[in-house]
Amino acid sequence: MGIFTATLSQTAFLFLFILLGYILAKGKFVPDNSQTVLSKLENCVFIPALVLGTFMGNFTVEKLSSAWGLLLGSLLLAVIATGVSLVCVRFCSKDQYERNIYTYGLCFSNFGFMGNAVVSALFPEVFLEYLIFTLPLWTMIYLWGVPVLLMGDSESKPGWKKRLKNFANPMFVCMLLGMVIGLLKIPVPEFISGAVSAAGSCMSPMAMLLTGMTIAQFDLGSILRIKGVYMVTALRLVVFPAVFLGIMALCPLPETFATCAICSLAMPLGLNTIIIPGALGKDTKVASGMAVVSHILACLTIPVVFMIFAWMRG
Repeated sequence: MGIFTATLSQTAFLFLFILLGYILAKGKFVPDNSQTVLSKLENCVFIPALVLGTFMGNFTVEKLSSAWGLLLGSLLLAVIATGVSLVCVRFCSKDQYERNIYTYGLCFSNFGFMGNAVVSALFPEVFLEYLIFTLPLWTMIYLWGVPVLLMGDSESKPGWKKRLKNFANPMFVCMLLGMVIGLLKIPVPEFISGAVSAAGSCMSPMAMLLTGMTIAQFDLGSILRIKGVYMVTALRLVVFPAVFLGIMALCPLPETFATCAICSLAMPLGLNTIIIPGALGKDTKVASGMAVVSHILACLTIPVVFMIFAWMRG
């Protein structure tokens, strides 16, 4: 029960920040553009700082040699999840746009904001490996998830050149910089490493505040009545992790890979399904329902999944 209690405590801690963000936005205690400001800070400062600090201090030749296994395993898992998702969404909705939203939610959990926060708190010893593990997922998001599923019917659908330009973002730049510093053991002044560490520490609470503010934009009564939301949430939070745990029982997997995989699979549905279609003027009602229901239920399902995982790993 130790891992259950620790995980429940951590998810409850994060949920308090989600609730605080919801109250701040719903009660108009913060300006209307706060969500935009926080999102830019997260993506341009706090997440890049966390990634940079992690790679600077932990990325070595030994880590590089073991990264290929994580990358290949993550890619294989992502391909399987995508195939299963494309079949499952046919039973969740008849509308193609809603199917695209559901497909994105099933293929890509909130492994970034929520996943980074949970893993850095509960499994700090594999946080670097987790960042490496998620690289194929980010690649699929930039090349297929966002441009095809979330922007597929938009006139602003980007071509391949623009898709590839998406990789020139602060997180990937800081990751590459951290790799170079870590591999070459380049000395970094203490005031710089301290600033990077302090900025990285802001990632988790800011991410949860942003989640709460995003959810606060919508009428809970209407979005909680969408049946497909509950089907997709059950698949994301219960079925996918349960299937992976079943595979673990039948086929021994490397501990680091298994930890990274279950952390990614157990996370709630992501927020891109709200942010990107909303910026294009599309309907975000279904996506909002997914975010609300999955993040609330994840506070219980994540501790249970991690407890079973810890029991299976002995």
